[in-house]
Order: sequence, then structure tokens, then C-alpha cells
Amino acid sequence: MTISKRKREHVDIALNRDVAFRNKTSGFEAWDFVHCALPETAFDAVDTRVEFLGRGLSFPFMVSAMTGGFRGAADINRRLAEVCQAEKIALGVGSQRQAFENGRHLETFRVVRRLAPDIPVVGNIGASEIVRLTDFSPVERMVELVAADAMAVHLNPLQELLQPEGNRDFSGVLAAIGRLAAGLSVPLIVKEVGCGVSADTARRLVEAGVSWIDVAGAGGTSWTGIESHRGGGRGRMAGVFWDWGIPTAESIRMVRSVPGAAVIASGGIRNGLEAAKAVALGAELCGAAMPVLKSLDAGPGGLVRLVSEWRDQFRAVLYLTGSRACADLRRPGVLRRTKAEAP
Repeated sequence: MTISKRKREHVDIALNRDVAFRNKTSGFEAWDFVHCALPETAFDAVDTRVEFLGRGLSFPFMVSAMTGGFRGAADINRRLAEVCQAEKIALGVGSQRQAFENGRHLETFRVVRRLAPDIPVVGNIGASEIVRLTDFSPVERMVELVAADAMAVHLNPLQELLQPEGNRDFSGVLAAIGRLAAGLSVPLIVKEVGCGVSADTARRLVEAGVSWIDVAGAGGTSWTGIESHRGGGRGRMAGVFWDWGIPTAESIRMVRSVPGAAVIASGGIRNGLEAAKAVALGAELCGAAMPVLKSLDAGPGGLVRLVSEWRDQFRAVLYLTGSRACADLRRPGVLRRTKAEAP
């Protein structure tokens, strides 16, 4: 099966099949904000702006890596880029592996920076690709393809394990990440794809030279579910591992505990309140993919409405906790645990 066909299938399945975690949540329901009845500020005076990769954002949000590399992806990425530019939020492109191997669909990636000149754009390549390289000039070409401000390397051992065409050997990945972090012209982000990152993994990544870690935790979209619907999933293994992973809220706390690790939180974030909880737990930035894809598919204006609503909800949390800026969410006493996190 071609990479382009697989990418098309991933988008179709995400939009049309049930691929949510079944018995595990992202864990944000275990936390609640302490209400401040005397915020002593005006709602419109609350400042949600942050900086990411040297560029300003209207609030700490990124459209997580989604797609590219197949016929039709150019239209998706065009609409994503237009909204992200207008709303001043960051954008991560989907895996650039297809462009890595041939030049048929390069425009699906190039369109992003052409239509979004002012926002942070993050490139994307898989760990199984970089481990095979003897030099990293092909990765630099992927950086140039989208004029990326950073490059993400995604870790997806479970997805690869379940794909019929997947790579079941992750030997040497950490060493390859270390070499790439030392030699790449832009910052390196390492991200999971829905199973979370543990404190031990984060520690090893920081020691290898990585600062930014996107936890992409469990509780949102199950890539085991997606691969199962593709007809793979290694038989009955997919059903057993559908809910595998570290809940996002717990993964944020794990990674945040590691000195030198800057956290991007994604995985099951479904509104501005949960985005604010992620920041309060220690994330610098939040990301989402499935809600974005579905809002985009719903028709004109859908994604603009989603971003606007989430930003207003995020601002409301700051206002109702007496916070004047995003960093204030991390002060002691703003967030409290209400119950044990979901298993």
C-alpha cells in the first residue's frame, strides 16, 4: 500500500468511524479550578497571548499534526493555514514521509507557509525514518519545504506494531534523535501520537538534547482504533490495546517534573477549559487534531468558530481564577485535584 493511500484512509476513518478511547479518559476531569469571586480585573483586560518559537500567538494553542502527502490534502492544509494565520495560532503539518520518498504531493505541504507567513509552523517526520538516515540533509529539506520553525519527530511504536506495513524495530531511535537535535537548523520537538510520554522517556530525551516534548497522551483518539478500522491491528491485538497509554493530564505532570523539559499538551483536549487545565498542570502550549478536523469538515466557518469559542473559554478561566496572564494559571492554589485520575 502506498503512503498516500494510507494517509487518505487515516483521515477518512478519523472523520467517519468511532476511534475514541473506550474506557480511558484524558484525566482532566480529575482536576478543577478554584473559583475566584473577586477577580479584580476586566474580562477584556485578560491577556491570553503567548510566544512560541519566537512568534506571537493569540492564546497557547496549536493545530496538531494532521495530514499531507495525498490528493486532497492540499485543500485541508490550505484551509487550516488560512484559519491559523487569521486567528494567530500555531500549525503542525502531518507526517512528511511521503515527501521524503517522492515529489508527487509537495504542494500539500508548501501551501501551509505560503498562506500562513506569520505563525509558528512545525514540520513532522517519524522516528522510524530518521533512524535509517546516515545524514540529516533529507530532514533539512523537509524543514525547507514548509519553512518550518521547528521539526517534530513522532514516536508511534504501538501504531507501527499494529500496522500491517509497520516498522516493529525501534532500535537506535534515541541515538538518532540526539544526533538530529545536535545538527538540525531548527529546534526539535519529540511527540507521541496518543499514548503519552513518561517521566523516564522525557528524561532520556532531555539528556539527548531535546527541550520540547508533546505528550500526545491517551484519552482522545485511539490510533489503535484507526489501524483496526483499516483492517490491520494484528488481529485481536487491537482490541486488547485500544485503550493503551498514559492519560494526558498525568503525562503532562510526568514530563513537567523533568528539569529542562518544555511541555506541549495534546491528546483528548476538547475545549478551552481543558486547554487551561493543561496549562495549569504545566504545559506551555496545547494542541488538538480531531476536533479541528471535524470542525473543518462541518463547513465554512466551522474552525473559526471552534478557535474563537475555545479562546473565549480559555480567557474565561483566567478571569474566573483571578489570573491576568497565562503564566498566572500555574501559581499555587489555582488548580485542585477533585478525584483520582481515570485508570
